Amino acid sequence: MTEPTKKPASMPDAFVILFFVMILAALASYLVPAGSFSLTELATETTGAAKTKGKLDPESFQLASDGHNGVPLFAEGGEIGFFNYAFEGMVSGSKWGSAVGVIAFILLTGGAFGIIMKTGAIHNGIIALIDKTKRAEFLFIPLMFSLFSLGGAVFGMGEEAIAFCIILLPLMLALGYDAITTVLVTYVATQIGFATSWMNPFNVAIAQGIADIPLLSGAYLRYWMWGTFTLFGIFYTMRYASKVKADPTRSLSFDTDQRLRQQQKATVTSDYTGLDSVILTVFFLGLVWIIWGVTQREYYIPEIASQFFTIGVVIAVIAVIGKRFSMNDAADGFKQGAAELLPAALIVGMAKGIVLILGGDNPESPSVLNTLLFYSGQALGDFPAWLSAWLMLVMQSVFNFFVASGSGQAALTMPLIAPLSDMLGLSRQIAVLAFQLGDGLTNCIIPTSAALIGCLGVVRVDWTVWFKFMWKLQLCLFALASLFMLLAVAIKYQ
Repeated sequence: MTEPTKKPASMPDAFVILFFVMILAALASYLVPAGSFSLTELATETTGAAKTKGKLDPESFQLASDGHNGVPLFAEGGEIGFFNYAFEGMVSGSKWGSAVGVIAFILLTGGAFGIIMKTGAIHNGIIALIDKTKRAEFLFIPLMFSLFSLGGAVFGMGEEAIAFCIILLPLMLALGYDAITTVLVTYVATQIGFATSWMNPFNVAIAQGIADIPLLSGAYLRYWMWGTFTLFGIFYTMRYASKVKADPTRSLSFDTDQRLRQQQKATVTSDYTGLDSVILTVFFLGLVWIIWGVTQREYYIPEIASQFFTIGVVIAVIAVIGKRFSMNDAADGFKQGAAELLPAALIVGMAKGIVLILGGDNPESPSVLNTLLFYSGQALGDFPAWLSAWLMLVMQSVFNFFVASGSGQAALTMPLIAPLSDMLGLSRQIAVLAFQLGDGLTNCIIPTSAALIGCLGVVRVDWTVWFKFMWKLQLCLFALASLFMLLAVAIKYQ
């Protein structure tokens, strides 16, 4: 009798992990006493939104005098209970921040990018660039890597890399490279850009919003960081690609590549038209408008979300007039783009619900979170500032294995890490830096990243083979990230 085949163990979904974290939070509400802090500075009010919170006074912590009975199983009257955490988390806050404002921001921005991607302008632009670089092969990898890295930095490109892996693989094989090079040039490049971005709306903007520091602030160091990481990625990829081209058998994906070479012909044609130029021009002008609004008019989450929505609508009108697609197609693109980011939006709300179960993130109101924050600060307070900052990077890198969502991880960790940096004498900008580096770079290797697994699947590379190749590069990226964390501490990065 044949024994049934056992399914391989898989990582729990992020929602499952969050549910168990919620259980731990509920238990903590019974076991850990609530505490509170005093603030050394008052919050600054700007157009109805608290853009900056006052800093914690580390010496002011005190436990609540009244007993803390923990959260009930189910609460009435809008109170916080064990089974109320999802709804209460999603509707908490205001349009100026988490959770409801961030959820709306994610969905509107995702919908806008869904319209832009559905026009095919970005796709056609890359194909046209590929066609031109055929005559200058030595420029192909640097241009592609830079372009995808810029996409990750500007609008959080990630899952889109799956489609481009399909497009680029035949050409890569025809040029003498391999499937691994294809993933490096596309997905890894997007995650390097994602991790080092100065304006990514899905990690930097959300983390800075939760940390209550000005959006797009501290861009000067991130410009240099993005350039350094991108140049390093280009160098590493070109070095590897040249070895594979000289001796294809050195590739870990050689066997599958050979089969694909026999099955496929590397014929990539460009459908780039004048309409694509118009759409891309409008898109980049829209990005300039957003940067101007943030830097000159202090635009925040409501305005930026509306700006992205406006860009999507204008591009949809251009595409309809240009007969690229119909109005219904534009609506479908918006719905699809929003739907793809719905899990991230739900994670933001549920993560906020966990914070509410712990008593909320108001330092002046007694909460379990404040107590955990205080004792975490006590533990890290014995270390030098540079080591504490580096340990923040390590913690965020490890945590991303379980919640591979930039916005979700920001919502879950920044309420703790941002005030913790106050207690350690580090700027909140350094806390955001630790988050974005820890979150983005580990996406290049963790098996819980759906985008990575998708890219590896379409190029026929097993994750175990990818890990065997990637671990050295991952260590290099982590070392480079560590150096930037130490630099940020040394220059008192604000």
